[in-house]
Amino acid sequence: MDREFVARMEKSLTDLKTEIISNLIVSNEDFKEIVEGMDPKDLADIASDDIDRKMIEAIGAQDLKRLKLIDSALTRIQQGKYGLCVKCGKRIPQDRLEAIPYALMCIGCKTVEERRNR
Repeated sequence: MDREFVARMEKSLTDLKTEIISNLIVSNEDFKEIVEGMDPKDLADIASDDIDRKMIEAIGAQDLKRLKLIDSALTRIQQGKYGLCVKCGKRIPQDRLEAIPYALMCIGCKTVEERRNR
């Protein structure tokens, strides 16, 4: 996978993370109070900190899952494993990563997993 594409995806992931946290600050008073009580930091770093019980309640399950997937994708970029399916190890198509930059699996493995979970 070329470096330019990976750099573009890293920026996209960081922007998504910042957007989720910004939306939470605007829409949730508890989350806003938690963030305001923290030392001034880049918003993208907030989700990487240890999240206490109040913050987990404020975030909600769906956004928390997305933040974890985004953090996982950013870690895979640092490790040089971004774009590889965690199940079979094959490359995830760039079109899929552009649509879902935090995708863990190729389309084939994801389809099998979804069928199994029905």
